[in-house]
Amino acid sequence: MDITIHASVLPHDDPDASLAFYRDTLGFEVRNDVGYDGMRWITVGPVDQPGTSIVLHPPAADPGITDDERRTILEMMAKGNYAVILLATADLDGTFDRVQASDADVVQEPIEQPYGVRDCAVRDPAGNLIRIQELR
Repeated sequence: MDITIHASVLPHDDPDASLAFYRDTLGFEVRNDVGYDGMRWITVGPVDQPGTSIVLHPPAADPGITDDERRTILEMMAKGNYAVILLATADLDGTFDRVQASDADVVQEPIEQPYGVRDCAVRDPAGNLIRIQELR
């Protein structure tokens, strides 16, 4: 079986702030930016990995969720405990310095974890937790 991860999906509540973070801070390229009915879906990804993307989507777009569920999602996003993505880099310190300089919400500075990885954690403008691991 030949299965790859094509895209992960993260919610956003401010498309311009999310776009600036993923494009300008993390250096991802914008692959798609689609608006519909006052909402935007933005697809970004690493320049050298054209087959892997993150789709930033408006959490209110799913017609299958109730107003109460939508409020809960927005509350969880505001607390920063709704969505998580793991990224990796060969230069964790350099990446962290760039992210920290952008005024991103730093959750954890680079540290050697007891489970064998060195990583850091930040939140994107929507509150999504981004853990960045050092490749070894």
